[in-house]
Amino acid sequence: MKRKLTAAIGVAAMMGLAACGSEGGGNASQDPQERSETLTVWLMNDAESTWPELVKDVNAQFKEKYPNVTVKVQYQQWGDKAKKLDTALGGSKFPDVVELGNTETMTYILNGALAEVDESKYENTDTWIQGLRDTCTFEGKLYCVPYYAGARVAILNTEMFEKATGSKELPQTEDELKDALAKLGDEYGDDPAFSPLYLPGKYWYAAMSYVAAYGGQIAEYDEGKGEWKATLSTPEAQKGLEHFADLVNTYNNADKTKDEQDHANVMANEKTALIYGNGWEAGSVVEGETGNPELEGKIATAGMPGPNGEALPSFIGGSDLAVIEKSEVKDLGEEWISLFTSEKSMEVLASKNILPNNTKQLEPLKDNPETAPIANAVPDAWFTPIAPGWTSIEKELILPNMLLDIIKGTPVAEATKKADQQIDELINNEA
Repeated sequence: MKRKLTAAIGVAAMMGLAACGSEGGGNASQDPQERSETLTVWLMNDAESTWPELVKDVNAQFKEKYPNVTVKVQYQQWGDKAKKLDTALGGSKFPDVVELGNTETMTYILNGALAEVDESKYENTDTWIQGLRDTCTFEGKLYCVPYYAGARVAILNTEMFEKATGSKELPQTEDELKDALAKLGDEYGDDPAFSPLYLPGKYWYAAMSYVAAYGGQIAEYDEGKGEWKATLSTPEAQKGLEHFADLVNTYNNADKTKDEQDHANVMANEKTALIYGNGWEAGSVVEGETGNPELEGKIATAGMPGPNGEALPSFIGGSDLAVIEKSEVKDLGEEWISLFTSEKSMEVLASKNILPNNTKQLEPLKDNPETAPIANAVPDAWFTPIAPGWTSIEKELILPNMLLDIIKGTPVAEATKKADQQIDELINNEA
């Protein structure tokens, strides 16, 4: 596969004549005191709400070296960031540095939007979490920098568990968990809207975790043919999907055809004792507009037990930071990212129970009761295929629609065959 510049990047970019996303022309050979450009950084709103002091400190460090360079940090929402970025890249006003979710990076690498970065400029590169490094790497070259990692865990209402089972702790095996869920159903079953485990039927991140638990995967890369091939029809993947569907049908008494977007809200409304979500969602159950402050001190996280006596493998989420290829201040962009992902900066994230980008600083979090479930889920985590067409597969909702068919009664073999055909049509196509 070759990197291609698409129409979204624009003819000017392909000719090396793109308009600058920052004011003024960057010149790496100039004295830092004489630089006077503007560096525009797009960060997601998580940084604004949860670690604003880190942004402020990094900008102050940057200002010491480049007193006349203006750093504009613009916060984005996940819901419309990709659309805004695509529009910006097709014009003359675009960010110089952008935060990307780790499932987004390959699309922008392949369409030529991201500049190659120099690994030697960053700290702890030898211990970067491999799952994040992989999302930034193509044909041996690095196009973004790991920012932070995330993993999914069990989030439980300890008060409900204690009342139903006599223990606030989540059972360590799935068989024991099923016994506990049955007791929760007995205890709170008078409410027909209560689900011992709220596991939505279209929650594909969870479903693929059960696929991974049985040794299956969404697709495999054929080195000989140089292409990806869908593998949801394999016996291993089908076992995982059957297991997932059985849990949904047995323990979720709510609408089984939904996705996971509101599961923290369901727990906040005390309509479930257990969800499987991102570690930070435990806070969402209690805090924010839809949180329930009365649950303060009653919500905990734990490792989710999976099939065969093993922990359930988690999807490794997280974000990366990249420099836009069309930027005329790429060197400044790299330097800002270097400060923002330094060991000192990762300490700030770790202090807020956010997983840092490297295993060196991740290790202590494995012994912290608040972060241990998430930190311990990272080493064995799985990731989506790092394939050129993956973004298209997500946009077409192939996995959620497959799961919906299964929940509605379509045999797993039939549903996976259809999904594999749809995936194969897209997975090797560059966006």
